[in-house]
Amino acid sequence: MERTLALDMVKVTEAAAIAAARHMGEGNTEQADAAAVRAMQASMAELAIHGRIVIGVGERDEAPMLYVGEEVGGGDGFAVDVAVDPVDGPNIVAKGLPNAIAIVAVTEKGGILHAPDVYMEKLIVPPQAAGKVDLRWPAERNLGVLAEALGRRISDITVVILDRPRHADLIAGVRKAGARIKLISDGDVAPAISAAVSGPGVQAVMGIGGAPEGVLTAAALRCLGGEIQGRFWYRNDAERQQAKEMGISDPDRIYRTEDLVRGKSLVFAATGITDGELFRGVRLFGGGVRTHSLVMTASGRQIRFVDAIHIQDPSRVGVIRL
Repeated sequence: MERTLALDMVKVTEAAAIAAARHMGEGNTEQADAAAVRAMQASMAELAIHGRIVIGVGERDEAPMLYVGEEVGGGDGFAVDVAVDPVDGPNIVAKGLPNAIAIVAVTEKGGILHAPDVYMEKLIVPPQAAGKVDLRWPAERNLGVLAEALGRRISDITVVILDRPRHADLIAGVRKAGARIKLISDGDVAPAISAAVSGPGVQAVMGIGGAPEGVLTAAALRCLGGEIQGRFWYRNDAERQQAKEMGISDPDRIYRTEDLVRGKSLVFAATGITDGELFRGVRLFGGGVRTHSLVMTASGRQIRFVDAIHIQDPSRVGVIRL
């Protein structure tokens, strides 16, 4: 499954990213998101899979396409569960800010946790610190363990945190420990992937964000060897009841990477919409576009960065450059 579907999944995220990028900077989050959803659904319909959306853009009564429970693909081929986020960071695209990406993950049936669309408290660390940190510990303690695992001082660590009032105490704790902080407005999946890769300058992601995005992060980290620990964070009793109805019986359970995505065969793909630390955004030129993607497999342990040129009008394209 991994060998067959890996490059197909890249085509799906490329289509979504290109569609969303056409609306960059328009100031309208719904335009970019809707365009990406349509493009992703159309691209997925061409695939030789019998897929079911388990992480999507909403429940059936909230989303016309890519809703949770929707069947996707051509109906033949591999039976798979599919997790999607056509635009991780619609506000980012609307404002032309960094790190918006389009994401797809697929596993065999039953391989992805059907997480409720609530918040999740997250701790994300690179492979060197996997199994050594604990979401229940104070930020200062986890930063000390992370620094030791990386052979750094805490002051050499950079932590990404969503810029939200609910994170005031967390931010104070990280500052007290001496680590550097990078506050972001939206979209925590791209920074989470960056934390598991050497070079982007991010060593951890902490704080409360979307639970569906936590599952997609787990899919990426299954391939990269990093770790996410997550605990559902409910705003009210209605959300607790929603989770209970979806089989989440223990509200205080700490979910680890393999709990969120347990499939043995796993393909993860993401394409940059706007420029970021790890991905280059969609670049438009006369007659075509250029995309930058990441596609990974878990059991095959293959990690590919794909720089693709999509020629739409050959008469307008000159010399292809590196």
